[in-house]
Amino acid sequence: QVQLVESGGGLVQAGGSLRLSCAVSGSGFAINAMGWYRQAPGKQRELVATITSGGSTNYADSVKGRFTISRDNAKNTVYLQMNSLEPEDTAVYYCNAHLRRGNVEYNDWGQGTQVTVSS
Repeated sequence: QVQLVESGGGLVQAGGSLRLSCAVSGSGFAINAMGWYRQAPGKQRELVATITSGGSTNYADSVKGRFTISRDNAKNTVYLQMNSLEPEDTAVYYCNAHLRRGNVEYNDWGQGTQVTVSS
């Protein structure tokens, strides 16, 4: 069974930094793209950043220049370094992994980690 476990959320003042981590555990699968999404109260879940297995990245316009996504394929872990945080970044952040098990491909999600940015 595959599990995505996130860590690193918390409360930070505007202008501060946080680093989120998401480790994928289990066996018998390969990981393709990984990414981070977020959902603020009363809003739909939105893409924050994605990274392919080859390291190509994509960012939402709202976080470009402030957030950096990276991954350690040996550890099956994806990271999100968040700098210059703004109150608008407050949300539950979810890790996503596009997995392949045999000929079956599917997406899996972490449980979410709260990020709160105070003004």
